[in-house]
Amino acid sequence: METTPSRRRFLARLSIALSGAIAAVAGVPVVGFLVSPLLRKAPRAWRPVGAVDGFAVGETVSVVFEDASPLPWAGVTARSAAWLRRDDPGHFTAFSVHCTHLGCPVRWVADAQLFLCPCHGGVYYPDGSRAAGPPPKPLPQYPVRVRNGQVEILTSPIPIV
Repeated sequence: METTPSRRRFLARLSIALSGAIAAVAGVPVVGFLVSPLLRKAPRAWRPVGAVDGFAVGETVSVVFEDASPLPWAGVTARSAAWLRRDDPGHFTAFSVHCTHLGCPVRWVADAQLFLCPCHGGVYYPDGSRAAGPPPKPLPQYPVRVRNGQVEILTSPIPIV
């Protein structure tokens, strides 16, 4: 008679231990998935956007480049854009096309010399600083360099604040 309670206790403890082991094994990938973005460094890469001679001094134009970390199935969505201005013969400035309010695409209005966000009325000056509306910060800028006659932008994930 005494073997029945101890056997029952043994089987209960065994089932609890096996359930805990299975939960731990199944939980490791979930924890890894949740923690990995905190430990992974954002990819960055220099991408050419055009020849230096293709940009006029004082002109702001849209340039397209491939994202630094496109997924294999991303297709057209792997392409990103920036507003590039040639300030003088040797200096370029690149602004993100994404508003710092909610990430809507801003457009350059050459006649007004302003960047305008159509979603919530955000307005930026030509230097990217906030002029009006809800955006909390100026337009983010990408680092730009000239190498071998090509203008290159240091890409990074979309800089939305």
